[in-house]
Amino acid sequence: MRETEVAVTFQPSGKTVHVLGGTRLLEAAVGAEIVLDQPCGGAGTCGKCRLVVASGASEPTEAEIDLLRAEELDAGVRLACQASVDGPATVEVPQDSLLASHHKILVDGSPLEPTSIDPAVRKRYVELPPPDRDDAVDDLTRLQRAIGPFHIGLELLREMPARLRATNFRGTAVLIDSDLIDAELIDFEPENTEAQIYAVAIDLGTTTLVGVLMNLSNAAEPGDNSDEIELDRNNLDEGNQLAVASRLNPQTRFGDDVLSRILHAQQLPQGLSELQESIVEGVDRMIGELAAMAAIGAEQIYEVTFSGNTTMQQLLCGIDPSALGGVPFVPAVGRGLLLPTTQLGLHVHPRATACLLPVIGGFVGGDTVSGILATGLAVSDGPTLLIDIGTNGEIVLFADGKLTAASTAAGPAFEGARILHGMRGTRGAIEKVVVDQQLHANVIGDVPPTGLCGSALIDVAAELLRHGLLTPAGRLCTADQLPDGTLPDLARRIVSHEGHPAFVLAWESETDTGGAVMLTQRDLRELQLATGAIRAGIAILLRRAGVDPADLKAVLLAGGFGNFIRRSNAQRIGLIPPEVPHPRIRYQGNTSLAGARMIAVSKQARIAAEELARRTEHLDLSRDPEFQTTFGDAMIFPA
Repeated sequence: MRETEVAVTFQPSGKTVHVLGGTRLLEAAVGAEIVLDQPCGGAGTCGKCRLVVASGASEPTEAEIDLLRAEELDAGVRLACQASVDGPATVEVPQDSLLASHHKILVDGSPLEPTSIDPAVRKRYVELPPPDRDDAVDDLTRLQRAIGPFHIGLELLREMPARLRATNFRGTAVLIDSDLIDAELIDFEPENTEAQIYAVAIDLGTTTLVGVLMNLSNAAEPGDNSDEIELDRNNLDEGNQLAVASRLNPQTRFGDDVLSRILHAQQLPQGLSELQESIVEGVDRMIGELAAMAAIGAEQIYEVTFSGNTTMQQLLCGIDPSALGGVPFVPAVGRGLLLPTTQLGLHVHPRATACLLPVIGGFVGGDTVSGILATGLAVSDGPTLLIDIGTNGEIVLFADGKLTAASTAAGPAFEGARILHGMRGTRGAIEKVVVDQQLHANVIGDVPPTGLCGSALIDVAAELLRHGLLTPAGRLCTADQLPDGTLPDLARRIVSHEGHPAFVLAWESETDTGGAVMLTQRDLRELQLATGAIRAGIAILLRRAGVDPADLKAVLLAGGFGNFIRRSNAQRIGLIPPEVPHPRIRYQGNTSLAGARMIAVSKQARIAAEELARRTEHLDLSRDPEFQTTFGDAMIFPA
């Protein structure tokens, strides 16, 4: 049954989510895409996830009474991992309760201190003395005296004499650093525009696109020395983020995974151009939306940074991905790319730059490099696993100072594709399922349900396993096979669908479509395939490194989807090794987008990304002789 939900608003972001009564604030924060610091993994022992709640929270737990002073409790301070929601609530999120983001970065094997804010795009306002008989040097030398050496393209050079004189030699030089020794002058703008340095960071996902518009001049607070500002993911979110937009990747109409898109590019003469044009159009539209939200012109955007898997980055560039379609899965390029945005067909500043992250190898691409960079994985204290769960699941293990990465074709089940009533995590999607004596469902937007998204898919499978309605082999019981003691509410939800058993999550009278929302036997098989692929990849990486799952110091969950799953349920179905102590499983947010943001604001982060990509060993699971056997075993749910 769909329960009445309560609204929880988080400040200062202003984001509101609707959750079931009794939901912990930590889970509500995840729903609002707020990643809190929880080094104890939500066990209630570190006291780091402090929030301020005016009303609507449950009574303090013993852990909160032990960790918080009486005056703090009186002031509404609560622990997100302990306090649950009883009614509508407004929650203040202190800056120091957010996930720590001052990560050290490894370059040439040596840890660097937190990277400074040093974007490739910079501006310099100048007031130059006009030429006279005593000083008749050429225009560019006159400008270089004020801002230092630079190179310039012929197109802008043709315009510079008129621009300088039209502004009486006063204006703002726009420079962008590239692979060349000197910066490139890309514009000379009238008046002082130093406070307006716009860039867009994009997570180029297989299923979804997410973009953030940033003002790089706001990365440091006014009056600060930008050379001394640490690169902090949270400060970037709060300080320089102007707008956020997301949309479905338009390439999904050509296939819902990268292999189907590679085949489309291979088999049709126009296939590659169709894929490239569709993704560029989608990105371009999203950039236009971001600019409109911030009330700026798209031509004021000087740089666009991209983080995506290997196939997605090549398709964006119109590079034939055929070599990725068969063993040994060879990328066209490994290093990061700096390209004129005009070559991609993006409508931003005419001399803007597109920056793509380097790739590690095979299908382990720039999004994985972003994850390593943004989480500080390479300086972890002990064996640590980074898992980015999506259509293409990436796994990175840090152990004994070594980084090893692998990619698994999980398929789109976690994104709601190939599931009968599956959908993305948008309004109307059942996103959480809990069973006590009855089934309770949480629907995004607190509206009648339309379908279910990936997090609910995991929840339902875990609950069916716990109650004996689903066997470890993945077979859903029929109505006459239910175990003794089955809860009546669960028993009545077992129905027949096309001759096979199915489980009803919402009845016809409860939905927005007039039809029941159910989980079928075929859906469960898709879940087994997706879970088995990731579980097998984890098992092989750990086995090769000689690391027992119980010895992992942390499991870091990345990606838009990974941050919405319930850890206990993910362990119950085997998606995360059940042997890992629950508190060691930590949410990291969208690390692909975080990496794209970091390289937009820091040239040092770009250098670090290249070094991390090159030092990470790529493990091709398709060549591992044990993969098929391990994959077959991994498809069986834990007993």
